[in-house]
Amino acid sequence: MSGPGSLLDRPLTSYYLILGCSMLLLALGMVMVLSASSIRQYQDTGSAFTLFEKQALWVAIGLPLMWLAARMPTRIFRVLAYPLMLLSALALAVALVPGLGQSVNGAQRWISFGGPFQLQPSEPAKLALILWGADLLARKDKLRQLTEWRQLLIPLLPGAGVLVMLVMLGSDLGTTLVLLTIFLALLWVVGAPGRLFVGMAGVTGVLVAILIVVEPYRLQRLTGFLDQSGNQLTLNYQGLQGLYAIASGGWFGTGLGEGRAKWNYLPHPETDFIFAIIGEELGLIGTLVVLGLFGLLAYAGLRIARRVKDPFMQLAAAGATAWLAVQAIVNIGAVIGVLPITGIPLPLVSYGGSALIPTLIVLGMLLSFAKREPGARQALAARGPGPAVLALSWLGLAKR
Repeated sequence: MSGPGSLLDRPLTSYYLILGCSMLLLALGMVMVLSASSIRQYQDTGSAFTLFEKQALWVAIGLPLMWLAARMPTRIFRVLAYPLMLLSALALAVALVPGLGQSVNGAQRWISFGGPFQLQPSEPAKLALILWGADLLARKDKLRQLTEWRQLLIPLLPGAGVLVMLVMLGSDLGTTLVLLTIFLALLWVVGAPGRLFVGMAGVTGVLVAILIVVEPYRLQRLTGFLDQSGNQLTLNYQGLQGLYAIASGGWFGTGLGEGRAKWNYLPHPETDFIFAIIGEELGLIGTLVVLGLFGLLAYAGLRIARRVKDPFMQLAAAGATAWLAVQAIVNIGAVIGVLPITGIPLPLVSYGGSALIPTLIVLGMLLSFAKREPGARQALAARGPGPAVLALSWLGLAKR
């Protein structure tokens, strides 16, 4: 009889954990986006399904891209790294140009293509930094050029700095934190000396502190976070309403669709604060399930980074895991009041195509890497054809 330990040691454990957790979080996100946005959308458009239909469209686009990424060989990711890095930098620059970029809630983060179609270029920039940084360091490692700090940081530091600077100019502190986290994760995995890593972490902390001080509204958010009992109708309104929503959920919640916070009490319930709606309608049990799924997702990503042999896959898997885990922690921490509000979405759950599609692509990349763990190919071959192939064979449409 196999125990829990043997289950976690199987070759396809990472693959099924990534796939299962991703699909469960995505399905939960669809349900919660509908619940969180229905009241406001009915008031504004006459239909409770407006944002839900848009999110369904993003899912319909993202899932095939995830499927494609899961079947791509590693060399394709490496080929795409440099063009994607260049396009991301250009898109971030375009978003800052008046008339081309669009400001939303005081942040210059969007490129509008007319109608409801908008792009937030800082989201694919996360994927670009992962692929470019991993490929760069893997090439240097192959040439044994990572023996001194200059080889470690150049051109990784300037390249990451360009993306960070452009995102900072768009007043997006949350994404800046995620990009800096990816940068530090790449340094950690490649084996940067302790003093260098601590120095870069210190520079990151100083940079974040400067970003907070130079923007008055960020400094107000920080002071509001430090004094959550004050400014209950202004600075701390959203955070307190989020806490009220979670507290009112109790153990099992008020019931799906029965929450009250979305009745114009909690701002942005379908994006930044969707975790509060989960806590209100599904209770403590629902929030623990979400935390558990993200925990398993992070475990699977780190397992892939540890078990694969290729340095590029190790670096990219670690960077992707750092992205997803830190973004989830920052979002959930802001909702429950242990971190300042930064305005970044909860991966796979919050509304928004610009965040959802790159996330699904990076999860597809992790699935591709998981199939290259020791013994995974043999286990996949032994599993036989999938249900889709069997269905086609039954219909006489596949080769026998």
